[in-house]
Amino acid sequence: MSTWARAWHDALYGEDGFYRRAEGPSGHFETATHGPVGRALATTLIGLARDAGAHAVVDVGAGRGELLHALRDAGHEGPLLGVDVVERPADLDPASGWVRSPGGAALPSARDVEEALGAPLDGALVVAHEWLDVVPCVVAQVDDAGSLREVHVDPDGTETLGEDVGADDLAWAQRWWPAREPGQRVEVGRARDDAWSGMLDAWRPRAAVAVDYGHVRSQRPEPGTLSGYRDGAVTAPTPDGSCDVTAHVAVDSLRHDELVMGADAVRRWGPSAASPEHDLARRDPAGYLDALARASAAAALLGPPYGDFWWVVARG
Repeated sequence: MSTWARAWHDALYGEDGFYRRAEGPSGHFETATHGPVGRALATTLIGLARDAGAHAVVDVGAGRGELLHALRDAGHEGPLLGVDVVERPADLDPASGWVRSPGGAALPSARDVEEALGAPLDGALVVAHEWLDVVPCVVAQVDDAGSLREVHVDPDGTETLGEDVGADDLAWAQRWWPAREPGQRVEVGRARDDAWSGMLDAWRPRAAVAVDYGHVRSQRPEPGTLSGYRDGAVTAPTPDGSCDVTAHVAVDSLRHDELVMGADAVRRWGPSAASPEHDLARRDPAGYLDALARASAAAALLGPPYGDFWWVVARG
């Protein structure tokens, strides 16, 4: 058996890991980066970049370049860069850069990122869209004696309790996710905190935003959120490379200047969800249909699940 954190990392980012497979994550599920909703998300990010004074965008955990495509389609004219564990997608816009990442919490150096971006990072918005929820973290459980112990797992998902969590992880849990009753689980967010802060310190961007499923201390999910996704459906988290493995993010422990709900982010920086005037249908039928599609996509970002995502904003 292995710790969940180690098995999780190998299952997603190892040589035959889930994120390295040919079909990519989009072969199993869609996120807000896809289709018309992706363009509405991109428009919102362009608004945030403008508000922050950033002219370049770096997408961490870029998948197969879906958000980069959406940003270009939405009218972003500045430098774009995708960062992920795979080679540059063949259909990526030639004007967009790409750099491979080791995977998980590990990221390329600032020098490599700036070289691939073709612009300094102090003028960039870094976007981490559903990155931190797949940065593996310690999964722990309170035993019958009240001790918080690390959960171990086999490739088939069979679990057992291992050693007590380390001092740093225990301190994090006591501050951010206190658990005392036998059977209570904690997804220790220290690895995500370190990954996020490490990126901010190493890259020093103009601004950064993590967009993800999340929770705050007053609303921690007692059974935890560790889940698997395969072929468009939720499944048991199995660290064998056959499915995505994810856990929601403790967003309040992340370094931030603002915590914004997704729906509020769209209202603040994004496109309007208001329906176009009916008179436009008579004057410009094609324009009316286009405006209606844009409004529908924006409305999709206001409702669940995307409107319930957290936007964790850090400014340089």
